[in-house]
Amino acid sequence: MKHFLLLVTLFSLTWHVTLAQKKNEDYKLHIQKASSPIVIDGAMDEQAWLDADVATDFFSILPMDTSFAKVRTDVRMTYDEHTLYLIATCFHGPIEGPYYVESLRRDFSFGKNDNFLLFMDPFDDQTNGFSFGANAAGAQWDGIMYNGGSVDLSWDNKWTSAVKNYDDRYVFEMAVPFKSIRYKNGITNWGINFSRLDLKTTEKSSWAPVPRQFPSASLAYTGILVWDQPPPAAGPNISVIPYTLGRVTKNYEEGTDADVTGDVGADAKIALTSSLNLDLTINPDFSQVDVDRQVTNLDRFELFFPERRQFFLENGDLFANFGYSSIRPFFSRRVGLGVPIQFGARLSGRINRNWRIGLMDMQTGKVEKTALPSQNFAVMALQRRVFARSNIGFLFVNKESINYTPDLSSDKPVYSQYNRNMGLEYNLATSNNKLTGKALFLKSFSPDVKGQDFTQAANLQYSGRKLTVAWQHEYVGKNFTAEAGYVPRKNFIRLSPQVSYNFFPKGKLLLSHGPTLGTYTVFKPDFYLTDNTLFGSYNFVFRKQEKFTVWRGYDYVELLFPFDPTNSGKDSLQTGSKHNWASWGTEFSSRPQSVFTYGFSTRYGGYYNDGTRFNFTTDIGYRFQPYVSIALSSSYNKIVMSEPWNTTKFWLIGPRLDVTMTNKLYLTGFLQYNDQQDNVNLNARIQWRYAPASDLFIVYTDNYLPTPYEPGLFNVKNRAIVLKFTYWWNI
Repeated sequence: MKHFLLLVTLFSLTWHVTLAQKKNEDYKLHIQKASSPIVIDGAMDEQAWLDADVATDFFSILPMDTSFAKVRTDVRMTYDEHTLYLIATCFHGPIEGPYYVESLRRDFSFGKNDNFLLFMDPFDDQTNGFSFGANAAGAQWDGIMYNGGSVDLSWDNKWTSAVKNYDDRYVFEMAVPFKSIRYKNGITNWGINFSRLDLKTTEKSSWAPVPRQFPSASLAYTGILVWDQPPPAAGPNISVIPYTLGRVTKNYEEGTDADVTGDVGADAKIALTSSLNLDLTINPDFSQVDVDRQVTNLDRFELFFPERRQFFLENGDLFANFGYSSIRPFFSRRVGLGVPIQFGARLSGRINRNWRIGLMDMQTGKVEKTALPSQNFAVMALQRRVFARSNIGFLFVNKESINYTPDLSSDKPVYSQYNRNMGLEYNLATSNNKLTGKALFLKSFSPDVKGQDFTQAANLQYSGRKLTVAWQHEYVGKNFTAEAGYVPRKNFIRLSPQVSYNFFPKGKLLLSHGPTLGTYTVFKPDFYLTDNTLFGSYNFVFRKQEKFTVWRGYDYVELLFPFDPTNSGKDSLQTGSKHNWASWGTEFSSRPQSVFTYGFSTRYGGYYNDGTRFNFTTDIGYRFQPYVSIALSSSYNKIVMSEPWNTTKFWLIGPRLDVTMTNKLYLTGFLQYNDQQDNVNLNARIQWRYAPASDLFIVYTDNYLPTPYEPGLFNVKNRAIVLKFTYWWNI
């Protein structure tokens, strides 16, 4: 604990040295109440727009951040009693030609689309906010912002927009109801910035200048939206989102008849204040959520897959971002995986400018087949802002089995009565974002467990224009347990320093190049070495935005448990066996402005037990813009070892098709062939957004064995089709 307090003190002192006024406080856009009604049609023909203040003279971020942008962008904002409006005029640059877009699908890939985005910080805390925008074809983008510059695009809400193309420009116009965002009543200064990406000139620009080493979404560099009066109170805001569905499933492996079921459920959103929201769910269903992208698993520890379910996402950073990528005391995917969620509630948002709160309670049902009892997951998070952009957070997680008495005489699994986690963390972010870091302390509580049940970790990173230096260390105790979290490894100390440097040549070919060096070292708590990876890479970024990296690595591993290096069930290497090898590889991605994009990565070198491993991955895409996007990803692994493994080959192939008939009607289909899991997965989904945030889904899923019964036929494992109808109803 004393180390944790020492780091907090160090970070606080560092903050005071670098504390400064808000970087772009001289960039102000004045917003006044609309002088006329506004129709969202992409035409700037209303008097309200002619009367509005204009944000123009954008600054270039990329390729270089030392001048004004080559492409002109003008932005105006206004409002009425219920709605916030924005119109952006995006003029053509000096290079002629069509705009580049992937498709009409919402929440597009930023780097592969000409687009305009708004980043909005309604509390002016430079940490949390909202993002809205569209690509040049009108596909919408919306997300919730956290960590001072990250955008979670899984967040969804009600708003409208239109994009209209002209000979010399395209115009984006949008209307966001005040009820769709969270903000504190009475605040007349909001943090705000606008981002424009023009792929023909490969220029990314922003209204308030942002250094090139940071994303344009960085809330540390917003300007100020100055209201002529406090924004209107959102008023009573209750939304009910019911759903109904029908499902047909058939398990061919068990030879059972088709199972036809129907279901109903609902979510509700209740705005207790303009900045504090209560979410409720009864019998939720997530059948329409994208399935996980499969990977070839050659890792010794559990893999991480991101949360995609809508209920867990708003203000999700309060819960999910506590800790580090491999030390998460709460991971929402632990709730409801293969288990029915009966109901849940979440209170989240801001109490005031300095305090955020998150309370969540989820109840799951029994699973008779595995004797899994009904369980309750309760989480409490508090976050207190300190200084300009830093905060202190507290988290408590409780997972408890309800009315459960294990049957020790049975061969069925035995589950814990409870598991609890309590933690405190300090998040550092200086006003210029160049210094960021975190210090963390966690303790777990489980029946009959005492001692070595805590975790301590910290990191600090300096991000300069040319130099980036990072340090991170982690300690996880032998008995630390987070059953509702993600902690794949215990009983270790890990050190991972890294440094990189960029050169900026004056030639026309390269934008930047430079080396990265780092190490990843793992010890037992007595500092006995078990793992070490030493790596170095050289990175090239071209002016047309192609990227190429070549790297070299050296690995040492002492196994702490038996491990099959192919994860194919052939045999396992013994505990305590020691292995070391060298390897090298490359990575390349093509220019994003082409309709044909491609990338690859290679790896070749040693592997466990004096073996060798060759890996080659590809990502290929082609788009018939803006309606059709075709992508193909593949991965090939060849592992050569002594008996009994000999030569093992794994293919992973995943073609994907996106068809966007309009920006409200989508067809997505993809096939995943996983040689390692001996499975072929087919998933197809039609989504019709017939009203704002209201959808009709048709989802078809098949799983096959790759080995056919006879030539031309696949062996079907299981099959399902779901018809789901949702409606967002404002009361």
